[in-house]
Amino acid sequence: MANKHPRLRHHTRKRASGRVVVYYFYDMRGLGGPDVPLGTDYAEAVKRWDELHNRKPRIAGTIEEAFSAWEKVVLPTYTNKGTKDVYTRNLRQLRPAFGKSTWDGVTLPSLIQYLKKRSAKTMGNREMSLLSIVWNYARKTGLTTLPFPAAGMERSGWKNKEKARRFEVTDELFSAVYAEADQVLKDAMDIATATGMRVTDVYSIAMPAGGVLRFQASKTDKPAYFDVASSPVLSSILARRETVKAEHVMFLSTPTGRPVTYSMLRGRWDKAREAAAVKAEESGNDALAKSIRTMILRDMRKRASDFAETDEQASQLLQHSSVSVTKKHYRTKPSKLRAVR
Repeated sequence: MANKHPRLRHHTRKRASGRVVVYYFYDMRGLGGPDVPLGTDYAEAVKRWDELHNRKPRIAGTIEEAFSAWEKVVLPTYTNKGTKDVYTRNLRQLRPAFGKSTWDGVTLPSLIQYLKKRSAKTMGNREMSLLSIVWNYARKTGLTTLPFPAAGMERSGWKNKEKARRFEVTDELFSAVYAEADQVLKDAMDIATATGMRVTDVYSIAMPAGGVLRFQASKTDKPAYFDVASSPVLSSILARRETVKAEHVMFLSTPTGRPVTYSMLRGRWDKAREAAAVKAEESGNDALAKSIRTMILRDMRKRASDFAETDEQASQLLQHSSVSVTKKHYRTKPSKLRAVR
């Protein structure tokens, strides 16, 4: 470690609890000064060592100062792993383009130019949203007093145009994959299409208590509950779940009592979907096979919204803040109209 990172020292201490902690320091003895503490996280210590040893330029007054502060203070507060991963990827894209810029060096034209050059148009919009979040954090913490360059421009069309994904999970598509699924995936598909839950909530929701299935949406933190007795689907899953000997308290479980993870669901979904598509091809229905391969696990939430009688009921089921969001992105089933003559 000394050869790879000169002057990076560490001290090992055993606390009263018995836990061993390693403290890292930047050695200043040769310069006659006190050692610079670098913390107990090795990765972070190496980053700070790099800044000190290689005399990297200061980031004060640049967008990178806000990126670094937001990443250290705010990002860890997000409990949803998917959200954190997306924001981390977004930061990775934003830093080369804006990190070295000063606050007054970022203008609306420069944001629009970024979006034009970005190959992933929709993701570019998401990156601009994160840049706005970080910018407002910088204003709140005193890193800048300037407003976000695109503030108040929401309806001007400055971002890339997005086309909502229109995909209807028909009975035929659902049944094709469902027939190839094992019991774990079937239960997950049933929970999602009965409740409209996101995939994360489907596998992380706890067992019902007093006949009530309670959950707090992973993305919005909105609390909600379902009366299990009023749903034949949930009642059937509960009856089977209660026969499983499991040490965990999750509603979704393997027959052997193991908790279900996202990777387990994703693997089962990919396998069942491909098996269903191959069967469709073997029967000569290439169009059905193509549609099956296009369907994703998150589409079960769309199917749930289509089961609702009205847009308002679907919006309430999905816990959307606006019915327009439900209509644009989720209510894919065609409306049945009545001829007037």
